[in-house]
Amino acid sequence: MSESSALIARLRRIAAGDAPAQAAAAPVDAWLARGLGRAQLHDIYAVDDEDAPSGAGFGLAVALAAGALPLLWLRTEACERTQGRLHATGLIELGLDADSLLLGIVADEAALLRAAADAARCTGLGTLLVESVGPAPGFDLTATRRLMLAAESSGVTILSLRVGAEPTASAAATRWGVTAVPSNALDQGAGEGAPGFPAFDVECLRRRGGPAGQRWRVEWDRDDKSFRGASLSGAGVPVAADRTAAHDPAAPVRATG
Repeated sequence: MSESSALIARLRRIAAGDAPAQAAAAPVDAWLARGLGRAQLHDIYAVDDEDAPSGAGFGLAVALAAGALPLLWLRTEACERTQGRLHATGLIELGLDADSLLLGIVADEAALLRAAADAARCTGLGTLLVESVGPAPGFDLTATRRLMLAAESSGVTILSLRVGAEPTASAAATRWGVTAVPSNALDQGAGEGAPGFPAFDVECLRRRGGPAGQRWRVEWDRDDKSFRGASLSGAGVPVAADRTAAHDPAAPVRATG
């Protein structure tokens, strides 16, 4: 087999999700050291309804890791009722300064999409977090492609937090499944035995232009504004119950410079 044929075959294996073993075991800092890609749309799925706080916490953490502030959090009145109001102390514990957060509550999904489309073009924002509960059919391929194009133009990073929804096709650059895991107790100093760093079980369900399926247990260090963790790829049951959306074709979104 020629070198060019071998390269093509390797690229096809990667596109099919059969990346080499070393890619599956890539350290978490190779993926999340500086948060998720700036000026792009990323989907974050809370695997179960009760994982919604962990999905939100992961989204805030990646924004902080990237230094992509201020952050505008958009949610519907239904989110406010079912998920509860934001807890200021918890946000501060994650490392988010109250002066860096704006909260917008809108009537319904249609208003959420309109507000997100407007906010995505605001160059003064660092991150736009859009929270939806349930299937949210309005967040289809067309709507997410518009958000991706707006993000590329404005430089705003958009995080679509989906709660109680199955993964569906979108124009997002990456798609993540997040579930809650217990934090490790502190083992030294005055805080010995106390709960440690916030922890998340995260899996990359889709990555445009690269392999998916990597999974880690990560801890968030608010002082260093960084993740640390261990690979869980190949161990146990995948985070997402439905992996069929992990290999859907990439949406035709123009490349960034």
